[in-house]
Amino acid sequence: MSDAGLAQVILGVHFVIIAFNVLALVVIPVGAKAGWRLVRWAWLRLLHLGIMAVVAGQALAGKACFLTIWENELTGNRTAPEPMIAHWVDGLIYWNVPIWGFAIFYSVLFLYVVGLTVLVPFGRRFRDNQMLV
Repeated sequence: MSDAGLAQVILGVHFVIIAFNVLALVVIPVGAKAGWRLVRWAWLRLLHLGIMAVVAGQALAGKACFLTIWENELTGNRTAPEPMIAHWVDGLIYWNVPIWGFAIFYSVLFLYVVGLTVLVPFGRRFRDNQMLV
């Protein structure tokens, strides 16, 4: 596989991780209200919490996402046009914001996820299939 092809794979993985994180931010509280068991699955919630901790930690350390770094290293100064979907996904993933802006944004999101962990606990314990609030 070429470097450009591997960069496209990394971009796709990056997009899936971002979609997972964003959807979980909404699905967890909605699912808790609706009584969906999947929002209580510890492995899924811990995965979400862990990924958000890595993202917030990287931003607080002033570092770009390692997936972004890998993709940039693989593409270098590529002159060939990228596929349209990659251009579209790039626009969704990569924002022109200073690193301190990302640090604040991701830290707030991480605190929200920690709050969801408290309000919607893991496991089979349900309280009328509702959040604790």
